Amino acid sequence: MKTIGLLGGMSWESTVGYYKAINEGVRAELCGLHSAKIAMYSVDFAPIEKLQHSGDWQGTADILVDAARKVESAGADFLLICTNTMHKVAPQIEASITIPLLHIADATAEVLVAKGIKKVGLLGTAFTMEQPFYKGRLSEKYGLSVVVPDENDRRIVHNVIYTELCFGECLSASKAEYLRIINSLAEQGAEAVILGCTEIGMLVQQPDTSVTLLDTTSIHAEKAVKAAI
Repeated sequence: MKTIGLLGGMSWESTVGYYKAINEGVRAELCGLHSAKIAMYSVDFAPIEKLQHSGDWQGTADILVDAARKVESAGADFLLICTNTMHKVAPQIEASITIPLLHIADATAEVLVAKGIKKVGLLGTAFTMEQPFYKGRLSEKYGLSVVVPDENDRRIVHNVIYTELCFGECLSASKAEYLRIINSLAEQGAEAVILGCTEIGMLVQQPDTSVTLLDTTSIHAEKAVKAAI
């Protein structure tokens, strides 16, 4: 079994989900007392969040490049960045290490392509919904058409992530808003909706809606298990 490298802490609430899903996946595949071999570096999210909102992406890259090198030095055979948003600096991280990076957008797009889905809705931080590093990869590499909420709804989605979900708070009012926004994306022709922030799966799950949801945390973790085994 290969050693899975995790770059976590962004936020740690979702990194817990990665750790649990990966270990459950390995146990399901290998049975008994098997668990995943993991090398993880969990960063302090507060400085990164400040750099994100000030637009200093090179500053965030510097922090994560240093952390990624430490994960590689700890013996990881490949790396996962346990957040959608920070895949904005995936190219810098990838260039700084010699082990493969399993990109979260690739893992998600592969599921969409396998399902025959052509048009997909995207929820996430404002950075993920508005900037091309994620949407562009889905459309240019996989031919997917991506729709996002309008400006007001993007603000709602973003604020819930940073002021509630990153603190482990799942409020019923916020869940109702997310479900409304998911339905709106479906009305725009989205055949499925990507939960493109690793915390969103804490708030909304598939039983809550008839719209097909793709939980990027679960998908990314499953990809890691397959790569490790």
